[in-house]
Amino acid sequence: MHILITGGAGFIGSHVVRHFLNRYADYTITNLDKLTYAGNLANLSDVEHLPNYRFVKGDITDADFLMRLFAEHHFDGVIHLAAESHVDRSITNPTAFVVTNVLGTVNLLNAARAIWGANLEGKRFYHISTDEVYGSLGSDGMFTEETSYDPHSPYSASKASSDHFVRAWHDTFGLPVVISNCSNNYGSFQFPEKLIPLFINNIIQKKPLPVYGKGENIRDWLWVVDHAHAIDVIYHQGKNGETYNIGGHNEWSNIALIRLLCRIMDTKLGRAVGESEKLVSYVTDRAGHDLRYAIDSSKLQRELGWIPSITFAKGLELTVEWYLGNSEWLSNVTSGSYQHYYEEMYCGR
Repeated sequence: MHILITGGAGFIGSHVVRHFLNRYADYTITNLDKLTYAGNLANLSDVEHLPNYRFVKGDITDADFLMRLFAEHHFDGVIHLAAESHVDRSITNPTAFVVTNVLGTVNLLNAARAIWGANLEGKRFYHISTDEVYGSLGSDGMFTEETSYDPHSPYSASKASSDHFVRAWHDTFGLPVVISNCSNNYGSFQFPEKLIPLFINNIIQKKPLPVYGKGENIRDWLWVVDHAHAIDVIYHQGKNGETYNIGGHNEWSNIALIRLLCRIMDTKLGRAVGESEKLVSYVTDRAGHDLRYAIDSSKLQRELGWIPSITFAKGLELTVEWYLGNSEWLSNVTSGSYQHYYEEMYCGR
């Protein structure tokens, strides 16, 4: 089997590439990545030597390039992770999210449809999405696969649109597709624009920890290794045309998460417990900031047998240990243009 994984040099994508390479030695895995700020081939340095791994630098917004790529390699499947994914960036530049997340997805669908033609036996187009397409929850309830879409940011609107296009290509053209919507991921190799690696880096450097509003927003956290395993299960066992929600069953308010992270960091760094929490600095809340997300993944558990393997506290501890043990990686990704981005996004709020 030859699988194309888009965005495979990014945070989640690199874990998916690694998982498939290590588990399926008889598969060929082609990693397509544009290598933007969040795409980093160093994320795959431990598997890049494997004979069944291929890397292609390219842009999913280039339809002609994708058509040539599909014609040359005759992929059996696509696992589509390439996306602009940071809400703050989507507020600053919404058009970029439309181009990559919507047009890029349609280009991939068109290439798959054109090259696969009527020979769809063994083919699959798997689109990875987010729980943010569902909007915001109150204090009760959870998102299910039947929850109506209600996106509130340019990012979530672009992902909701791409989900609809994937379903349309299934319903209109018969393309074999599956979709999954996941909760917030955390773990190793995550670019430090997202909360957990951002705060780990700031605690190391004793810089302020910018918390939106009062830190009351609640998220369900999913360890990225568990997510990669879920993607494997859905790719191989999911039913065409179906959607599967992937959640970690770990609901935490931002401020409670940050306090736990501070305690873990203080212990690992040999600091007095409570020292890092003094770095918390409350900043103006993000526009359109959803209050609560919570994923009901019972369909995935019931039908395909997947369950998360780790508690959030343990996963967070492993994540902290990884970043502390990979200071060179962290230093490399937080140099240069990252510093300008950080000043623009988080300083002066």
